[in-house]
Amino acid sequence: MQSLLQGVLKAVRTGIIVFDAEQRIVLWNHWMEQHSHVAASSVLGKAFSEVFPDMVDGRTHVAIDAALQHNFASLLSQTLNKAPFPLFVNPADADSGLRMQQAVHVMPLEVDTMPRHCVVQITDVSMAVSRERKLREMALELESQTLVDGLTGIANRRRFDLHLDDEFRRAKRNGSPISLIMIDVDSFKDFNDNYGHQRGDACLVEIAAALVRVLNRARDLVARYGGEEFTVVLPDTNEDGALQVAEAMRAEVEGLCVEHGFSGVARHVTISLGVSTMVPEHTTTTSSLVHAADRALYQAKRSGRNCVMVNSEGK
Repeated sequence: MQSLLQGVLKAVRTGIIVFDAEQRIVLWNHWMEQHSHVAASSVLGKAFSEVFPDMVDGRTHVAIDAALQHNFASLLSQTLNKAPFPLFVNPADADSGLRMQQAVHVMPLEVDTMPRHCVVQITDVSMAVSRERKLREMALELESQTLVDGLTGIANRRRFDLHLDDEFRRAKRNGSPISLIMIDVDSFKDFNDNYGHQRGDACLVEIAAALVRVLNRARDLVARYGGEEFTVVLPDTNEDGALQVAEAMRAEVEGLCVEHGFSGVARHVTISLGVSTMVPEHTTTTSSLVHAADRALYQAKRSGRNCVMVNSEGK
């Protein structure tokens, strides 16, 4: 029977440590020898504090004490205790100090008339943690690659960046004008604070739909730039044409008559718009167009909001 028990303990693919009532190690299985690179003969009979001095009064030590003193079992959170024991998947990891990711289960053990013992079971969860990390990274990558804003259903910031780059290169090749409109919802923070974020989201959805209704060309694009900001790319459009589109968008949003009693601009939701137009030269970048439109938007806000301003620096 003794040899059978030893065979089972050697075959088990988890770490097993047994502590007696004095927190001395009375069992250290083969798996522990493999992954700690410490022989059982060198730890048997030694106290927890002697073998694991860095873990004294830590979560694992407290759990062992609770099991011995109060008969409490504990499953230590893998999130809070990723690698409590100095265990390593392979020898190279031991040299670099890279510990195995561990799940630790601490259980009181009653054996006939003997004083209470404590079993610590350690499972290698490195592969599961690595798999979970990769899945999270893939999810983030997929999210970053999507081109549609989840709230409004229009183009998102990534789609805007890609589209602007394409149209900017086309404008350079053809020597044609390209216009950009930057849009901000007036006093939107006050709207959210007083009506709630649910109505705020609904308001943004209505505004996005209103902006899209104004456009009628396939290469024109409305995108949600971030928060309550929108942007519009208008290829082959001069300043006068962009100004007409911007004014039509301002009127379309105002015509929604979405109540906003905390605006300071009007009794309904309004937008401010900044327009920039340029015929890009070979060395010109898209940031020049964006910054110019952003400066025009700032001028619109300084001028009382609910209006359109044009920045002509890039012409």
